[in-house]
Amino acid sequence: MTIVYGLLGLSFLVFFHELGHYFAARLTGVKVEAFSVGMGPVLLHHRSKKSGTDWRLSLIPLGGYCSMKGEQDAQAALELGLSEIQGTEDSFYGKHPFKRLLIALAGPLANLFFGFIAFFIIALLGYSYYSSGTSVQMADEVYENMESPAHSAGMQSGDTILSINGKEMEDFQDIARYVSVRPDEDLTFKVKRSNAETGLDEILDITVHSLLEKESGSGKIGIVSDPDSYVERKKEGKGLFGAIAEGGKETGSLIALTVKSVAILFKGVKVTEAVSGPAKITSMLGQSVKVGFSRGARTGIVVTLQFLAIISISLFLTNLLPVPVLDGGQILFSVIEMIRRKKLSPKFLYYIQFVGIAFIAALMILAVSGDIRYFLGGK
Repeated sequence: MTIVYGLLGLSFLVFFHELGHYFAARLTGVKVEAFSVGMGPVLLHHRSKKSGTDWRLSLIPLGGYCSMKGEQDAQAALELGLSEIQGTEDSFYGKHPFKRLLIALAGPLANLFFGFIAFFIIALLGYSYYSSGTSVQMADEVYENMESPAHSAGMQSGDTILSINGKEMEDFQDIARYVSVRPDEDLTFKVKRSNAETGLDEILDITVHSLLEKESGSGKIGIVSDPDSYVERKKEGKGLFGAIAEGGKETGSLIALTVKSVAILFKGVKVTEAVSGPAKITSMLGQSVKVGFSRGARTGIVVTLQFLAIISISLFLTNLLPVPVLDGGQILFSVIEMIRRKKLSPKFLYYIQFVGIAFIAALMILAVSGDIRYFLGGK
């Protein structure tokens, strides 16, 4: 059932993405010829008399698709040797490039919107979680052959971390999250230390240069949590406006975190180890849903929404990459046409597609190889 839960979650996000394209196409006057929930052979379908859209339920529960009139006009123009792509008024290429840009942008924005709604609901509900406090131990004192930049910089077991680079830390989870996306950086820790001789607490500033763990791409400083401080913590539910503000804050933070994580890949990380493929993501999502609901309905909802929000915002950013075959490629082409005030050549679009296909193929190879290692190695 773990894989089933994961597939359903990912399928919903792809469906939501395509729904964004659908509404934008309708608003800009482009005819949507077919909209499918799922892929592959069609099981059921109904053609709307009003819009002419063929609504479909397909066999394979993997997302869906939004098929717009005129999407094949580029191929037809190439085969006919035309200098530009021709399209009717209600077709995709028959529209002004700004409207095509809006249609392409609507899919990623739908994923962004879902991420915000997920965090908004989480903030409304409130939730409980388990985490250690901010008192830490030096990893080289707990484990053999473990490097600890924090210890080398002067931090000691029993120290309590109050803030990092001026940002207050509430629990060990905050510390781990902050450090993990800042590898190979100087981090300033404000720590509280009990002085055994005077019985008073000292507040110290300690600068630690974080390590880059190349297998995961994470930053490490060689500390572990104090097991005695592991307790249940609660996030109380917020009111409507508070939840809206929290949803926006969490969405913005996750976008920044995702962008920073991608940038870390160019710091010498073992990409084949750090990049997750669809199978691994599906398994992790399904496992999170299963474990979450085993602890109660509210916990299950929160855990599921958190994981879906992370993936959805990743889809938002990924699809904005200016790569042909992704929405970002269509956005780029539309912007170029608006600047040039002239349609792009079908031949140019045809050849540039190969660049996009090669890029996507390379990513898929990395992702699938990561999946294979994950399932064979249990990582």
